[in-house]
Amino acid sequence: MPLRVLLVIFSLLWISTSRGQENSMVMLKKVVIDPGHGGADPGAVSADRKVLEKNITLSVSLKLGELIKKSYPEIEVIYTRKTDVFVALDKRTEIANKNKADLFISIHVNAALARAATGSETFVMGADKSSSNFEVTMLENSVIMMEGDDYATKYEGFDPNNPESYIIFTLLQNAHLEQSLEMASLVQKHFNNGPIKVSRGIKQGPLLVLWKTSMPSVLIELGFISNPFDLKILNNRTNHDKFASLIFNAFKEYKQIYDKNYSNGKGTELIDSIPQRDANLPQNTGKKEVIQQSETHYRVQILAVNKILRSNSPDLKGRDANFIKMGNLYKYTIGVYPTIDLAKEALGSIRKDFPQAFIILVRDGTIVPLNK
Repeated sequence: MPLRVLLVIFSLLWISTSRGQENSMVMLKKVVIDPGHGGADPGAVSADRKVLEKNITLSVSLKLGELIKKSYPEIEVIYTRKTDVFVALDKRTEIANKNKADLFISIHVNAALARAATGSETFVMGADKSSSNFEVTMLENSVIMMEGDDYATKYEGFDPNNPESYIIFTLLQNAHLEQSLEMASLVQKHFNNGPIKVSRGIKQGPLLVLWKTSMPSVLIELGFISNPFDLKILNNRTNHDKFASLIFNAFKEYKQIYDKNYSNGKGTELIDSIPQRDANLPQNTGKKEVIQQSETHYRVQILAVNKILRSNSPDLKGRDANFIKMGNLYKYTIGVYPTIDLAKEALGSIRKDFPQAFIILVRDGTIVPLNK
């Protein structure tokens, strides 16, 4: 069966099963920490070959785990590796999925041909192939070639050096994108107070280590080993404590949001992002009208952001859109469809503008799992 067909089937199944799991969560009880690279795979290496990414990521990861265990003894912390060993990318994902983790944190160090490149950034799963993101994505994915000659079979024909392979990722949908973005934004917020203060922001990329995780997942790039300033900071073990502390602070905030949203089974409010004016109401009140939708219907979600967008925002690409507010995020949707078949018909054209668009089920103004 062609790779593209397999991945389309996989993505549809993944959305259904993952959404059911997402909405059945009660509290954050288990986290998997993934120190990037290891063993025969050194990861990024300094110009003098003395400083290796694999050692930095392991040090920061172990310190992060200890902080979590100390503050939250009820949370189980699982590492994809605790020593200098090689772990295949699919094995890292498998560890997280088999343990039914609630959060996956992968820690890495960046590198670039341009020595001036500096700063931290956090990736979530996505299909953004802009030049800067694509360079990082290809670098992190290239490790699969160390897994033996069968890597193409294991990763369903994926070639990390072939840009066409990355087109496939536009067919995949991360059902936990909103939560992943939440964690990523918190990491970058706290990194503003860190030893490397330059923030390169939140990025999306088709990263294999995040591809099949069935929980919110982020990949953190601490800094650039290729930059002399960043390297000096990354090679200082005292700063490893600082990095771990900053990620822990982000985790602590994320857990509060996570528990608040899910432990009480709180619903979400469906709000019109482009409120209609009423002659009987004062103008410019800044209030939003709640859409009264008592029936069950389907919508197509196109993106999730941490602020309300203007109706003429370029991000909406001229589409009429509503949003569903969930925590600090606004999930923008298109259309109201009485059946899933009609939603599927609309999905094809919507994906021309929004490749990662996917179908959601709304009941009484609340998102519910598709399998309910």
